[in-house]
Amino acid sequence: MDLIIKNGTIATATDTYVADIGIKDGKIAVIGKDLQFAGAEVVDATGKYVLPGGIDAHTHLEMPFGGTVSSDDYFAGTRAAACGGVTTVFDFVIQRKGQGIIEAVQGRRALCAPKAAIDYAFHVALTDMTDAVIKEFPAAADYGVPSFKLFMVYKKEGLMMDDAALITALEKGKEHGISISVHAENPDAIDLLINRFLAEGKTSAKYHYESRPEWVESEADIRAIHWAKSLDAPLYIVHLANKEGMDEVTRAHDEGFTIYAETCPQYLHFTKEVYDRPDGRNFVCSPPMKGQASQDALWAGIKRGDIATVATDHCPFLSTEKDWGKDNFTKIPNGCMGTENLYPFMFSEGFKKRGLSINRVVELVSTNPAKIFGCFPQKGTIAVGSDADIAIFDPDKKVTITQDLMHSDCDYTIWEGFEVEGYPVMTISRGRKVFENGVFLGEKGWGKFVKRRAKKGAKL
Repeated sequence: MDLIIKNGTIATATDTYVADIGIKDGKIAVIGKDLQFAGAEVVDATGKYVLPGGIDAHTHLEMPFGGTVSSDDYFAGTRAAACGGVTTVFDFVIQRKGQGIIEAVQGRRALCAPKAAIDYAFHVALTDMTDAVIKEFPAAADYGVPSFKLFMVYKKEGLMMDDAALITALEKGKEHGISISVHAENPDAIDLLINRFLAEGKTSAKYHYESRPEWVESEADIRAIHWAKSLDAPLYIVHLANKEGMDEVTRAHDEGFTIYAETCPQYLHFTKEVYDRPDGRNFVCSPPMKGQASQDALWAGIKRGDIATVATDHCPFLSTEKDWGKDNFTKIPNGCMGTENLYPFMFSEGFKKRGLSINRVVELVSTNPAKIFGCFPQKGTIAVGSDADIAIFDPDKKVTITQDLMHSDCDYTIWEGFEVEGYPVMTISRGRKVFENGVFLGEKGWGKFVKRRAKKGAKL
């Protein structure tokens, strides 16, 4: 045995109990009481929670956008994730025009592999759904990438897919067990409002929200869910941020349809008022933070079980780049940081403050992403045979988030001054310590590609 974690309170999505964990060759080899193996390193987790490593199912590392590239490359982003208890990230590959799905993935994989400090998988954002690309769906799933995203927005940027493409993707996704997700906003409404505000000289960050209010997102949510229901096809909605969309997800669930909703910590904590702050441009992301009623609806959806996952949409840009839009909100690169804050936020805000069970937190941040995207039980749980991906939390450790404590390459954090109760004191990736007591211990290239399985007809 290589490593033994002793006396910790193990929490999975279904169970909570005190036991020891024996780790060998990167896998969980045994779980039991009073484990003793000569030569094994021992970690005393008395009084600590021993959780499955987090899975951030939505990141954008080294992503070209808005005339620049997101500030965290594959090393910096995975380093930050590891220091927050996340052991796997799912990054987005943006397909270029004329490019095949596997071709697109191989390009990003070659960029990621030498840098990643934890394990990684890819979703593919389809932007050019030709007949050849449609025929490639099953081969992409066999390659280990059975999850595609379509933008219902970003028309001018050349990323948006039309309704026919989305309907086709839902049909083919259902046929081949491929998860189809959408970024749901109405592009024509956004363009109309942007042009109106610019003509009126309304250029501050608050008009990012005003040009993308609740109804701009909810209309697209409702439309996408309507198609998925009509086709009886599973659908995953990324970064859900509004009440009406949440209500529609609940309605679909009540009717028996498979609609997965993801939300993000920024929508669960901040509201649209941040855009009135002097640093409001730092909070510009799409969809933007919404009103209090939407935030309340998201928390209610989490408690009901209508939110399936919490991920971050981690896509930070430097403050100097955010400043490009100080006189014109349309020039602000869209994106916020959060992968290092995901697990601590949900542990503190969800478990310690809002009454979620620790099992529900694990489900949202680890188990459900693994199940939905085809890598459970390799990832997302603590069980014999699973990868030894583990986050050890001190439930009483209070930490006030500051930029100096973060491990991103970005030069600020939107979480500055936010206090969490409960914080990871150790992160273990496939049996190796990559973070301990505030210090990153990992290295570039440690992370491995996670080959995932299609999930034809499967539900949570």
